[in-house]
Amino acid sequence: MKRLLLATALPLLAAAGATTAAHAAETNVAVAANFTEPAKEIAKAFEAKTGHKAVLSFGATGQFYAQIRQDAPFTVFLAANDETPAKAVQEGLAVADSRFTYAIGRLALWSKDPAKVTGEETLKKAAFEKVAIANPATAPYGTAAVQAMKKMGVYDALAPKLVQGNTIAQTYQFVETGNAEVGFVAQSQVIAKNEGSRWLVPEPLHEPIRQDAVLLKKGASDEAAKAFLAFLKGPEAGAVIARFGYGTATLN
Repeated sequence: MKRLLLATALPLLAAAGATTAAHAAETNVAVAANFTEPAKEIAKAFEAKTGHKAVLSFGATGQFYAQIRQDAPFTVFLAANDETPAKAVQEGLAVADSRFTYAIGRLALWSKDPAKVTGEETLKKAAFEKVAIANPATAPYGTAAVQAMKKMGVYDALAPKLVQGNTIAQTYQFVETGNAEVGFVAQSQVIAKNEGSRWLVPEPLHEPIRQDAVLLKKGASDEAAKAFLAFLKGPEAGAVIARFGYGTATLN
């Protein structure tokens, strides 16, 4: 009798496993470089909760958009601004009613030198050889950095000292490796660091860095993609986003 029950149970367990595997899926997510660490944590929690896996790619928003226009296999786009996802909708590359703000970014001036950054006066005194920014043509944090410098009236003086990273991640590396003494980075990149010195750039100095997510047309019928965006709107993801120093979508 025990053998009969075991023989009956094994096919049922196998069938249950097959059902779970059938429902689990992968979705390809293009993520703005500033959101690298929060996205990794959110993807891990998402997989643990749903069984779906978010395959993350990190880079500059403008570069991703060019790839999406060239039929890149992304289903979800987490941009570093709100303009690019809106453009994706307008050009028929994304699902119109899927766009929402998942985070509001903050810009920081950072140096590994604990005495280097003391506030706005650091940029006005310009006692450094190089200041790193992300490429303003493709990276919204770079755009915000240029806006802030112009509003402070220091852009023309600092222009010869600017070094550009292709992404905010590369910009951070310039400062981390000492190739630039100071740099405009995302607050999320340095919020957990005890070393160095930083200045959180006042929000009135640049346009709000509203970071929008959107479901791309390739993901329109992708349940894993839809589930990831739903998870991104939820409290678990919101807690991660807030911990990294962003304003959260639920607060907008």
